[in-house]
Amino acid sequence: MKFTKMEGLGNDYIYINCFEEKIKYPEKLAVKMSDRHFGIGSDGLVLIMPDDNADFYMRMFNSDGTEAEMCGNAARCVAKYVYEKGLTDKSEINLNTLSGIKKLKLIVDEKKVSAVTVDMGIPVIGEKIILTDKKLEFCCISMGNPHAVTFVNDVNNCMLEITGPEVEKDAYFENKTNVEFVEIINRNRIKMRVWERGSGETLACGTGACAVMVAAVINGFTDRKAEIELLGGKLIVEWNEDDGRLYMTGPAEFCFDGVWLK
Repeated sequence: MKFTKMEGLGNDYIYINCFEEKIKYPEKLAVKMSDRHFGIGSDGLVLIMPDDNADFYMRMFNSDGTEAEMCGNAARCVAKYVYEKGLTDKSEINLNTLSGIKKLKLIVDEKKVSAVTVDMGIPVIGEKIILTDKKLEFCCISMGNPHAVTFVNDVNNCMLEITGPEVEKDAYFENKTNVEFVEIINRNRIKMRVWERGSGETLACGTGACAVMVAAVINGFTDRKAEIELLGGKLIVEWNEDDGRLYMTGPAEFCFDGVWLK
C-alpha cells in the first residue's frame, strides 16, 4: 500500500490516497503506522477520499486509533497533496470533514503550494471552568472539535505533561478534549503548547491555534489577528469581525513517499 508522510509545523501525519487504495480497518492501521518504533511514526493517519458534496473528503485518526473531527494542519497538507499530486488543478477547494466543509485557499508559486489559508468556520464558545487541583481556569471552545484553553505565565514551565492528560480525560468532557497552554507575548503575538486528545503533546495544532485566538480575544488579551508560535513553527490566525469566521494560514510540507508492507 502506498502512503505519503507530510507535516504541518511538525504536526506529522501519514496520508493515503483512497482514490487508489482501499482501507478496511483505519483505526487499527493508524495505531500500527503511527508507532515511532515499529511503524512509520506520526501523530496519526489521514485518508483522502472522494466526496459527493465537496472536492475531497478527509478522515483522520489519532495515533491511538480514535477518529477526530478535524485538523487544521492536516487540512493544509491535504490541499498541498491533491494539488501537487495532480488530483486537482484548483487553487480553491472544498474539503469535507466530520466537522463540516472547509474552504481552502492555496497560495501557489511556480506550481508549488507554499502556504494554505483555511476557513476554519465559526467557533462555539462554551463556559469558563476551573479544573485540576491547581485551580486552573479553562475556556471551553469548539472548533468542530473540543478545546480547553488556559493562560499561563510561561509555556515552557507549565507542567503540560501532567496537567494535559488530566484535563484531556476529565469527566467534564464527554469525549475528552484537546488542551492548550497559552502565553501572551503582546497583542499580536502568542506562544502556545498543545496536548492533543489521543496523541499527547504535538508540535502544532491548527484547530487549537484557532481556539487560542478566540480565547485570547474574548479575554481582552489580543487583537483579532495574531501570529501564533507553536513548537513546530508559526501560524497566522485571524478572527474576522465581519463574518465571525476564523482564517488560519500556514505551510505544509512533504516528508517522503513509501510503501507499507505489513
